[in-house]
Amino acid sequence: MKSAQIRDAFLNYFTEQGHTVVPSSSLVPGNDPTLLFTNAGMVQFKDTFLGQEKRPYNRAASSQRCVRAGGKHNDLENVGYTARHHTFFEMLGNFSFGDYFKREAIRFAWDFLTKVLNLPEERLWVTVHISDDEAANIWLKEVGVSADRFSRLDEDNFWQMGDTGPCGPSSEIFYDHGEDVPGGPPGSDNDELDRYIEIWNLVFMQYERTADGELHALPKPSVDTGMGLERIAAVMQGVHSNYEIDLFQALLKAAGKIVGCENLEEKSLRVIADHIRSCSFLIADGVMPSNEGRGFVLRRIIRRAVRHGHKLGHKEVFFYKLVEALAEQMGKAYPELREKQQLIEQALRKEEEQFAKTLDKGMALLESALSSLEGSEIPGELVFTLHDTYGFPTDLTQDIARERGLSLDMAGYEGAMEAQRERARAAGKFKQDYTEVLDLDGATEFLGYDSTEAEGKIIAIVKDGEQVGRLEEGEEGAVILDRTPFYAESGGQAGDSGYLNAAVGRFEVRDCTKQGGHHLHVGKVLQGAITVGDEISAKVSADVRQATALNHSATHLLHAALRKVLGEHVTQKGSLVDSERLRFDFSHPEAVTRKQLHAIESLVNAQIRANTLVKTRETDIESAKKMGAMALFGEKYDDTVRVLSMGETDTGAFSIELCGGTHVKRTGDIGLLRIVSESGIASGQRRIEAVTGAHALSLFDLTQQRLEDIAALLKARPDTLAGKVEQLLLNNRKLEKEVVQLKTRLASGTGGDLTAQAVEIAGFKLLAASIDGVDPKSLRDLADQMKSKLGSGVVLLAAPGEDKVALVAVVTKDLTDRLSAGDLMRFAAGKLGGKGGGRSDMAQGGGTDVSALPGMLQEVPAWVEGSLDG
Repeated sequence: MKSAQIRDAFLNYFTEQGHTVVPSSSLVPGNDPTLLFTNAGMVQFKDTFLGQEKRPYNRAASSQRCVRAGGKHNDLENVGYTARHHTFFEMLGNFSFGDYFKREAIRFAWDFLTKVLNLPEERLWVTVHISDDEAANIWLKEVGVSADRFSRLDEDNFWQMGDTGPCGPSSEIFYDHGEDVPGGPPGSDNDELDRYIEIWNLVFMQYERTADGELHALPKPSVDTGMGLERIAAVMQGVHSNYEIDLFQALLKAAGKIVGCENLEEKSLRVIADHIRSCSFLIADGVMPSNEGRGFVLRRIIRRAVRHGHKLGHKEVFFYKLVEALAEQMGKAYPELREKQQLIEQALRKEEEQFAKTLDKGMALLESALSSLEGSEIPGELVFTLHDTYGFPTDLTQDIARERGLSLDMAGYEGAMEAQRERARAAGKFKQDYTEVLDLDGATEFLGYDSTEAEGKIIAIVKDGEQVGRLEEGEEGAVILDRTPFYAESGGQAGDSGYLNAAVGRFEVRDCTKQGGHHLHVGKVLQGAITVGDEISAKVSADVRQATALNHSATHLLHAALRKVLGEHVTQKGSLVDSERLRFDFSHPEAVTRKQLHAIESLVNAQIRANTLVKTRETDIESAKKMGAMALFGEKYDDTVRVLSMGETDTGAFSIELCGGTHVKRTGDIGLLRIVSESGIASGQRRIEAVTGAHALSLFDLTQQRLEDIAALLKARPDTLAGKVEQLLLNNRKLEKEVVQLKTRLASGTGGDLTAQAVEIAGFKLLAASIDGVDPKSLRDLADQMKSKLGSGVVLLAAPGEDKVALVAVVTKDLTDRLSAGDLMRFAAGKLGGKGGGRSDMAQGGGTDVSALPGMLQEVPAWVEGSLDG
């Protein structure tokens, strides 16, 4: 059976057993900061197992794409060196949410393997947890599994998704690949998990493990099973290694053809074939190469694949070319591969080109160090330098070390890394930290959505890192209130400013930040004093708040417009919103064109002119997602979230996102948006800066004034300025050509005198001369002219400047078998502290030691004679 047929058979079988087939979720877990990537089929059902989410079904089946290349579940370093480790794999799973339990789960698995796939029972081995008598009795007494193919294990049969979360005992089913393969059954002394391969894990979800390590019974016992598609495909296709199945064979052949490797068992080829899967699916799910988090893991995988291509002798950019082969194999099951193929190829190609610039340098440094290495351990400082300076992930250096039979000094590496962190911490200590000492219960009540003024009470004051009872006039600190209209900096929006007025004191709020549930009003006492317990009147600077709201609301419209123009792969990577401007960082593999920027700006301004209501509503996270609200990957949201929608019509909203910031009442309040700049900030990440409202109008006024000033200088009107500038550029190019021509004529006119300086050597003429006021191009033209006039000869011309000398050497064709212009250039440029080279008939170069020029020209005849003698 082909892999696709196995996938279909599995899902069809469980559909017949009353399960709802659920599509694979994203590789980026939504609303779960405890996981780097989706690493198991049950991840999307985690809240259902915990009883925090109710689904319209209680039985489910899926084929879930998974990545294990970071965090606790990290198989990256083993990929390519074993038969079954992968960064990307598909997990077939069936799930019960408080419906059936051990008996049905065991029966479903056994029937599918023995009746649908027709695997012989004598080839299957079953294990249960050492304490699970219930599961043991079902297998031995009800299913009839032979006691000779059954064992009880301890830690290997207790499954958990991470350090916390749902968990429970499990039962595993192994396939025996036969006596020809070394290794014993599970639990035996020679259990190497090579002959007996685990193909299915049935997890009986009974507990939730909390952060303190305690196990708590789940509301309803549930079932979570997982069977690796690649492993069961190897069984069904009669092969021992996952890399021998149809999916991988197609990718290996495609990779081998591209890099020129015919041996499909080559480990480096396996690495490349595996990595194209994880990289492509991660990019399709919105992850882009970067220097942090998921993007950094993706970058490591890409660079590991590229390095293995180099190891096979392929130095050109190649990795992105495999996306087409992958889409052919998996595009039917996962249409997003086809839909985003161009984006995936662009991102991979750009990352590979960027890495190629540093790979050779890093490898040269490593090879140099290894050539003089004493012992078998690569020093930690070197590992750190490769990582920090050349972008070498540590596991890439580990790969190279393993190939050479070496190890890494990880203690030294961690020490160097910690020293760098300490330097970074020391550099950031100038900022006063008010949060370390704050120890309060409860939370500040935020009233700022409805008002910019409110009454409240001071419940704490922090000064110089300590809680105090009072601040006098001129003293700075942070004031915490029980209720406030001040917005605390979060979600990219700057904190509010304004004033707190007490009976005998006035406090200027310069910023508002947040710790836990409390708002910290940071500033200075302008007059009198303030004391803990004081009743105060809090007043936000309304004009600043409103200007900030314009920019924040415009950011949401900008995000939606970017996705409509550039594609749905665009996701927010950061933002900064204050009263002056907005800054929005987003994922995109290339620069946004001028035409695209115009389209984005036009879409936003169309929404502003529509002047629709900006609506907010509070709901739970799942309801918000069903409404289409965008949530930031990796963010952990409260039970109740605030949904902001803009541009609502009968067919939906232009923008709908989760956001706790302050916003305008109607889109028309924004007035206008003007994009100021677009730039790259990291690989796969772009930044747009823009202004709104009065600031946008001021920008238009300034631009108009500049146009009028330039028009006045050119004696033209603003509306005719483009034509005037175009004519000036044409005239300028014409004049530049004339200058070049005049310089050439000048040099040519000097040429008559130059030929008189030629000397006779071995039957041909040698001309070595210096010419002032000639540019490099004119120098080349003049050298060609002198070569023609000499007929048979050698010419070396120098054009000295203030701090450098340009050189050109030519040799007539009849002499190139005796003398090389490239060799002459290397001699001449070397004498001037420079370098140069070229062909045997023409070479160019230069040097920086202008004072050495006369002496070098005098030495040329002797050098030429010596070269001829040689």
